[in-house]
Amino acid sequence: MDIKQIQELIKFVSRSGVNEVSLEQENFKITIKTNQNPVYVNAAIPTPAPVAAAVAPVAAPAPVAAAPAAPAASSASEDTSKYITIKSPMIGTFYRSASPEKPSFVNVGDEIGTGKVVCIIEAMKLFNEIESEVSGRIVKILVDNASPVEYDQPLFLVEPI
Repeated sequence: MDIKQIQELIKFVSRSGVNEVSLEQENFKITIKTNQNPVYVNAAIPTPAPVAAAVAPVAAPAPVAAAPAAPAASSASEDTSKYITIKSPMIGTFYRSASPEKPSFVNVGDEIGTGKVVCIIEAMKLFNEIESEVSGRIVKILVDNASPVEYDQPLFLVEPI
């Protein structure tokens, strides 16, 4: 990791509202701490399985990553087992539209097909269009616009057609 990447990571952490981020790669480990109020988001970047198994401290953040997602999934009073979940493929900021004045990519009740853009996730100043890998109807949007999301966090519930 070079100095420019570290600077970008520091900027991203300060904008995201996260108190602490730890990143560990093969021969490199960095922890960034801020003095902001906590926003319960785990910003640990996933590492390959062999590294996670070899280093005990990396295994500790994994349970924390699942904790914030559980309340969102359990808040639904109906049976969600019949729905398909579209999850975040990365850590970043979730946006429902390309810009504030443009309409949302999808709304509750919209039918989507494979390859349809459902949202954008901004990560380190890059705007990544997230495409659906399933076809169906949007039943629920689980994340507020401009909210931080973490890797594998549920974003949408889709009813298969």
